[in-house]
Amino acid sequence: MKPVLLTGASGNLGRALAPALAAQGWALRLTDILPFPDPLPPGASFTRADLADGLSIARLAEGCGAILHFGGISVDKSYPEVARPNLDGLYHIYEAARREGARVLFASSNHSIGFHERGETLDADCAFRPDSYYGLSKAFGELMGRLYWDKHGVENVNLRIGSCFPKPINARMLSTWLSYGDLTRLVTAAVTAPRAGHCVIWACSANPASFWGRDHRDRIGWAPQDTAETFRAEVGHIVSTDAVEERYQGGGYTSAEYSRATPSPRDPFALD
Repeated sequence: MKPVLLTGASGNLGRALAPALAAQGWALRLTDILPFPDPLPPGASFTRADLADGLSIARLAEGCGAILHFGGISVDKSYPEVARPNLDGLYHIYEAARREGARVLFASSNHSIGFHERGETLDADCAFRPDSYYGLSKAFGELMGRLYWDKHGVENVNLRIGSCFPKPINARMLSTWLSYGDLTRLVTAAVTAPRAGHCVIWACSANPASFWGRDHRDRIGWAPQDTAETFRAEVGHIVSTDAVEERYQGGGYTSAEYSRATPSPRDPFALD
């Protein structure tokens, strides 16, 4: 298998993926704007680089068969903080993928659709309703993947990640949790599938309370093996006192800097 480039390698998910993928014999090129804090896994190299540096990204991607794009701002920040790595940096990722004929795995997020209400069950073709500038950047990333597939044939798998932590920490995560094991199996399937095209996958474990329905997981042959239900007794009672946070799928990202009057349960002016 050709080398695989993993951006955001020094982040929580990058640090979980790097040793798990290296254990499968993958030749990994790790990169991040921050130093890699752990011992390098066997067969892996690390290069410190800024996503906004297109030349560095192009060099790192040379000869790669896939780019696992987990880099960039991964939490809610101001627009100027988000734009450079998450918008401009993403362009450099896709340009590198186009030149190399590489498949892109894009770490998208449930925050691209966070203002859908919790009572809805969403399919992958639902409308974007970002809950933050971070969520907006993830919607942009999925649309860039659509553009590069339609115009250049760059295959891309958009992993709409719920809440990827060692275990759920509140009641909302009983719906959104993704285990590290399921993440690794998802990434493995997305890289090794014979064909992917442009697809969107709800990246969450087999949670009965999930907010999410149909997607393209059959295209890559992935099914989650873990479930948040194991933790219901431990965290099912943990909720916030914020009505906006508890109403929408994006949780606390929806209520941060929320300045409008709380809408009625059935807003007659909603476009959808």
